[in-house]
Amino acid sequence: MSDLPDGRGWYAFIVRTSTTTDLTPEQIHALGLAEVKRIRKEMDALIASTGFKGSFEEFTQFLRTDPRFFYDKPEDLLAGYRDIAKRIDPELIKLFGKLPRLPYGVAAVPNFNAKSQTTGYYNNGSLAAGRPGWFNVNTYDLKSRPKWEMEALASHESVPGHHIMYSLIEELGELPDWRKWDVYPAMSEGWALYAESLGSEIGLYKDPYSKFGQLTYEMWRALRLVVDTGLHTKGWTRQQAIDYMRSNSARSEHEVVVEVDRYIVAPGGAVVYKIGELKIKELRAYAEKELGPRFDVRAFHDHILGNGQLPLALLEKQIKEWVASEKVK
Repeated sequence: MSDLPDGRGWYAFIVRTSTTTDLTPEQIHALGLAEVKRIRKEMDALIASTGFKGSFEEFTQFLRTDPRFFYDKPEDLLAGYRDIAKRIDPELIKLFGKLPRLPYGVAAVPNFNAKSQTTGYYNNGSLAAGRPGWFNVNTYDLKSRPKWEMEALASHESVPGHHIMYSLIEELGELPDWRKWDVYPAMSEGWALYAESLGSEIGLYKDPYSKFGQLTYEMWRALRLVVDTGLHTKGWTRQQAIDYMRSNSARSEHEVVVEVDRYIVAPGGAVVYKIGELKIKELRAYAEKELGPRFDVRAFHDHILGNGQLPLALLEKQIKEWVASEKVK
């Protein structure tokens, strides 16, 4: 963007509108560097706990190449994701007071665009149309689809992530349609990234490699803050971005390249995940501190999702009003 006329100003406007904050590209870049440093410490501690003798680079190479971490058949990968999703389903009652009626399924990404598509994505369903939600899984190049990332991805794209949010929004009958479907990605993607962290509360990530996968996904979103702003405001080259992401995560070369190309052609879109997640975590910490033993995580989540997608400032206002009303009770 910085190579285009008024590109820096244009990019700054994009990140303000996409994040629904007043953060500048420089602030986002600095936030990304801080988050990368924090998460890397957690990753290093986890590697040490496994007894692995070697460097971070050697550990990630082990995760990228050891046959134990990969399926040989596309149908087995799909079955693995379906198993994870259905293990999560009965645990959702621990996280929500209200759950949506709409079911969801797991399907393969269509072959025609699988090569250039992300690892997975969610498609909305519709009760009115009789269509379930779909968690779409990429089965192209199975050696770039490790088992250790599956619990985190399922949590993000299906439950308790995107499927829960979008299905609850559809059931908010008092909202006009534009409020149901107008997208604020800082909240929607922030919620889905936050949902990944909830796995530890419902029995996921018991395997250290799966927990490393969750940290890898969180690191991925922190890296986006650095790389997106680096590419569009700091003169980073495509290869520089690829090298930086590869040196700080265990994702495959194919996934790294696809993602960097995505950031190049969609400026500012990748920074919303981490910023939204950090705001939701900040609001949860605030509610826990203010309400003490009266804090109910199910009520908190119901209020986070109870008014559809919102700009982050309005989300914060809504949660603080709820906390104040709970304290009066």
